Amino acid sequence: MMVLLKILGFSLALTLLFTFVTYLLPQVEGEAPVDKEVDLSSLTMDDFITLGEDLFNNKGTCTLCHKPAPLGRAPDIQGTDMVALSSERLADERYQGKAQDAADYLLESMLDPSRYVVATWGKKGTNDSESPMPAIDKAPIALSKIEMNAIIAYLQAKDGNDVTVSLPSPEDVASVVSADEKTVAAATLPAPAASLEEALGKYACGSCHAMESADTLVGPGLVDVGSRLSKDEIRQSIVDPNAVIAEGFPAAMPADFAARMTVKELDMIVAYLVEKK
Repeated sequence: MMVLLKILGFSLALTLLFTFVTYLLPQVEGEAPVDKEVDLSSLTMDDFITLGEDLFNNKGTCTLCHKPAPLGRAPDIQGTDMVALSSERLADERYQGKAQDAADYLLESMLDPSRYVVATWGKKGTNDSESPMPAIDKAPIALSKIEMNAIIAYLQAKDGNDVTVSLPSPEDVASVVSADEKTVAAATLPAPAASLEEALGKYACGSCHAMESADTLVGPGLVDVGSRLSKDEIRQSIVDPNAVIAEGFPAAMPADFAARMTVKELDMIVAYLVEKK
């Protein structure tokens, strides 16, 4: 009888353990997020600034890289007066763009990030001439003109600077909504990636890891990661990156991928990395 009770107790404990582990893994099945509708025709500037902050933290995926040191993989934008800093960069002899003021510079940095690459933040081997940041008006982020202007308004206002971008004009609104609609899903979180390429781009994997070489960027190269780590270890390195940190590298990988990724996205990335041997 005691042996039977011990077996039943062990089985129950094992079941509870597996249940607990299951809850730690991402459980989103890839359903599209709910749209937030914004009436663009009646926005106040305060609304516009709030929309910009939401876009910066969510759909724009800006906080994925722009974090305070030592976790940031790009300069800390939220902790910096970007209006003052923009003026300094416009006067830098390394600046290659055409912006005339801070608002122009911020927009240009979204559309063509390599016009000015902050020293030490460029892609490895480019001598800070090429930015790892993607153009955010292109897929997978694909922000609209209105959305980018909202982010600029937020970046100007957060440090008490005057907001110089204008609210959306009727022409701007007409360009993104149908003639009989006044609302647009302007602050939607990025939709689940439909392919591996979209998933790698959405989570900016290539900004920190060289995929086709052993070169060191922010993190180690992943060209042969499948020969070094098991499938479970690769999955753990994504959903709990601080559990095991590669020797000689900072704990810079975002710790919230488990909450941000869908199961399908995670599985696609893990399967891809497992095959890299």
